[in-house]
Amino acid sequence: MNIFANRFVAEWLEGLGRISLLAKEAVNSLFTLKVSWRDFVYQLYFIGVKSQSVVLVTGAFTGMVLCAQTYFQFHKVKMDTATLAVVSVSMCSELGPVLTALMVAGRVGASMAAELGTMKVTEQIDALRTLATHPVDYLVVPRLLALLISLPLLTAEAILVGITSGYLVGVYLLGIDPAYSYYNMLRYTGAVDVMIGIIKACVFGGIIAIIGCYKGMNCGEGAEGVGRATTEAVVYASITILICNFFLTLTLTELLKYL
Repeated sequence: MNIFANRFVAEWLEGLGRISLLAKEAVNSLFTLKVSWRDFVYQLYFIGVKSQSVVLVTGAFTGMVLCAQTYFQFHKVKMDTATLAVVSVSMCSELGPVLTALMVAGRVGASMAAELGTMKVTEQIDALRTLATHPVDYLVVPRLLALLISLPLLTAEAILVGITSGYLVGVYLLGIDPAYSYYNMLRYTGAVDVMIGIIKACVFGGIIAIIGCYKGMNCGEGAEGVGRATTEAVVYASITILICNFFLTLTLTELLKYL
């Protein structure tokens, strides 16, 4: 039993070290502008533009169901007009960035792992090295940069759509007073809540890109290896996002509460 436990810990630490080195190398290349700009523009389109439909639907229905559930509880204590404030703060600092990141991880993280895994299995990554092209500069950095730019914008879009849909449900379906709801939303939602959401989105974008690329570039042989890498990329990215969200919430709230 101890042998299996030691082996598991050793493999886990080895994987953590490899992914840390990949992240360090990608960040170094990012700051030295070793980017394939053509690939970057395509990834920006693939990640940012083509993920909008998923993000819009997620943000809209999250805002609507959050507004309805909050209203049902607040109505018991005659606090109906505070409903939209809860929706706004929750969407800005928590639900907006987290749900957007999870949806993008399922769509984009899996695609990255499958694409790079197929390239590794068919030895295209080795061919890049033969042509004196660094795989990290050519494959990882454009995806990382595209996610760092796209995910905060998608998060802002999800926040806006979620608050708007919550307002429409609250005012036109549940009959909440629009003036007081709008006033309470502006009163209790600060710039700090929006900053927390955007910072989280940047961190989550980096997590999705690094884990997706790492799993793809280190997948096993054959179709089975590519499939396993794709599944692991989505699962590990989602778990890492949820874990990091807790620590980011505590850290950012303490750092930004004086702003």
